[in-house]
Amino acid sequence: MTIAAVVIGLAIGVVLGGLGGGGGVLTVPALVYLLGESPQEATGASAIIVGAAALTAVVTRVRGVDWRLGIAFGLAGIPAAYLGTLLNRAVPAPVLLLAFAVLAVVTALLMLRNVRAIRPKPVIGTDARCPWRPPRPEGTAVSVMPRPATGRRSSLHSAAEIVCGGIAVGFLAGFLGVGGGFLIVPVLTVVLKLPVHRAIATSLLIIVVNSVSAVVSRAGAGHLDWAWILPLAAAAAVGAVVGRRLAGKLSATVTRRAFAALLMLVGVLVGLESIVAW
Repeated sequence: MTIAAVVIGLAIGVVLGGLGGGGGVLTVPALVYLLGESPQEATGASAIIVGAAALTAVVTRVRGVDWRLGIAFGLAGIPAAYLGTLLNRAVPAPVLLLAFAVLAVVTALLMLRNVRAIRPKPVIGTDARCPWRPPRPEGTAVSVMPRPATGRRSSLHSAAEIVCGGIAVGFLAGFLGVGGGFLIVPVLTVVLKLPVHRAIATSLLIIVVNSVSAVVSRAGAGHLDWAWILPLAAAAAVGAVVGRRLAGKLSATVTRRAFAALLMLVGVLVGLESIVAW
C-alpha cells in the first residue's frame, strides 16, 4: 500500500503544483478505489494530503501570492468548512461518491472554460496603448477615455464575491476534503481580474487555509491511518515541486484540456458506480 500511496501522492502534487488546483478532486476516488478506504476516511485524509501539497506549492510561488486576498478568501470559508464536515458525517457513502462524480464533471467544465478565459489576445499592431490594434498614422489625435472611478459600490461588490467564493470553497473542503482550486482560480482571474500567475499562487494559499480548517473540524471524529497518510502527503509535497517546474515547460492549454478530459472520465465512472451501489 505504501508504494501505491507514494505514486498517488506524486500525481496529486504534480497536478496541484502545476495547475493550482484540480488534484484534490482525484484524491478521494483514488483513496477509495485504489487503497480501499471508506469515503468518510478518505475525505479526512484528503484534506491533509492536499494541504501538504498546497503548502509546498505556496513556497515555490511565494512571490506571486496576493496575501491579503488569499487570507480573506480563506477565512471566509472556515465556518463553511465546519458545516461541510458535519454533513460529511451524516450522509451515506454512495451519496459522497456521487457528489464527487458531480464535482469532477463540474471541475472539468470549469477548467475548460478557464482555458478560454485566460487565452491571451493576439498582437497585431504596435500601438503602445493597445498593442492588438493596428498602429495609427503619425499626427492622428488619440482620445483617451478615463477609467471609471472605483467607488464604495465596487469595493462592496468585490467583498461579496470574495465571501461567497470563500464559503463555497470552504464547504467543499469540509464536505469532500478537496482544496477547491478548480473553483478559486476562475473566480480570481475572471471575476476579480487577477493575473493568472498570481491567481494560481493565491489559490494555493487559500487551499492551505481551507485544508487546515477541514482537518481541525475533523479532530477526534475518526481514525486516520498515518502509516500511509504520511508517505502520501510527503510524496504530494515532492510532486508539487515537480509540478511547478513542469508548469513552465508544458503548454498550459494542452495540459488543462487533457486533465479536464481525465476528470470527466473519472466523474462519469464514479457516478455510474455510485448509482449502481445506491
